[in-house]
Amino acid sequence: MKEKIKNKTVLVVDDELSFRELYYDSLKSCAKLDVITASSAEEALLIISRRSPDAVITDVKMSGMDGITFLKRARECYPELPFLIITAYPKIRDAVDSLKFGAVDYLEKPVDLSELRRVVLAMLKILNEHHLSLPDGICDDVIAENQSVRSIFIDALHVAKTDATVMITGESGSGKDVLATFIHKNSRRKDKKFVAINCASIPSQLIGSELFGYEKGAFTGALNQRLGRFREADGGTLFLDEIGDMPIEIQPTLLRALENKSVSPIGSDKEVAADFRLITATNSPIEAYIKDGKFREDLFYRLNVISFKLPPLRERKEDIIPLARYFLQSKGTVNKKLSASAERCLLNYKWPGNIRELSNCMLRARIISRTEFIMPEHLTSAIADTQNGIQEDELLPDKVSSLEELEKTMIRKALEETGGNQTRAGKLLGISRQTLINKLKKMRD
Repeated sequence: MKEKIKNKTVLVVDDELSFRELYYDSLKSCAKLDVITASSAEEALLIISRRSPDAVITDVKMSGMDGITFLKRARECYPELPFLIITAYPKIRDAVDSLKFGAVDYLEKPVDLSELRRVVLAMLKILNEHHLSLPDGICDDVIAENQSVRSIFIDALHVAKTDATVMITGESGSGKDVLATFIHKNSRRKDKKFVAINCASIPSQLIGSELFGYEKGAFTGALNQRLGRFREADGGTLFLDEIGDMPIEIQPTLLRALENKSVSPIGSDKEVAADFRLITATNSPIEAYIKDGKFREDLFYRLNVISFKLPPLRERKEDIIPLARYFLQSKGTVNKKLSASAERCLLNYKWPGNIRELSNCMLRARIISRTEFIMPEHLTSAIADTQNGIQEDELLPDKVSSLEELEKTMIRKALEETGGNQTRAGKLLGISRQTLINKLKKMRD
């Protein structure tokens, strides 16, 4: 009889329970790994002597013995034991020291969980060849054939069990709100409110009162008390979309609310407790805002504890048809099907507006089509013209060199098609009229 291959054992060392659980859950999804945890370096040394793990993952900054000292102590007795060090950026000195004292590799916080698994499996010479499968019970909520997207949602499922702050990046319309909602629905807060707010859609002079609330009589027009979004999300999840548009003068107050889990309403000198989980999203690199002095670096590090980057739809072609079919079925009761020629058009198109554009496209096709099948003529001309693999690139000219330029091009195109009507142009772009006004103002500045 063939002998059963023994699983490899990984020891995770971190003094913060939330991170221990996060790394534990992520690594346990690998079929060939057993995972044990320790809350301190001292406890870890005992476990190493008794359990003989095959690899160790440790944080650097811990109460008691720090990670570098732990590494040196352990390597004195177990020189062959591989270590993976986790260090908070920008403490590169810790990383250099860890490699000098024998660590195999290091990862910077926030840790990319897919990268964590890859490094650990490579460190243990385990080939991670298995197909990622979504756990039972969540498949109906997630449409993802693309393996990188499946990996993101599997990691998000583990993250949902913690209260860690999450930042989601990705192009407009790529599904950041869907991922945020997914995390909330799979967390301990799922029975409480999910409060979403788009920072770009609120005038800068009003966003403070919108977020933190105000007392009756705090200013002219404050006829009644307003709780604010933080307190509305008490016990639940607060989702701040387009966090990069948060006014710089509001950011210190946001940082205090995040650190203290309390808010001070306008017109009050008292702090009011608020138990919330914060998820943010952005379609632009926050690092660029920091460099330009428009975003606080300390706030960024508090928001970016766990990060997810959603790929654009053009990079997940295997999801286009399943998503299109889903939108066709969810937009009405009459059964509609995609013709083979329509499917070719959808696959050839570049989808600058991503999933949001695909959803709007299917809604339009349902309305226009008078038959059972969706044909190319039921799609927009830009999509229909890709039937033979040729695309007019009306929204993606060669001169577009950045996401910001692409957004400007799309806005100009939408305004042209609607004769300058901002409300209709906003609907075409999938944003509110106020958000469009704010974006036009930024374009003129």
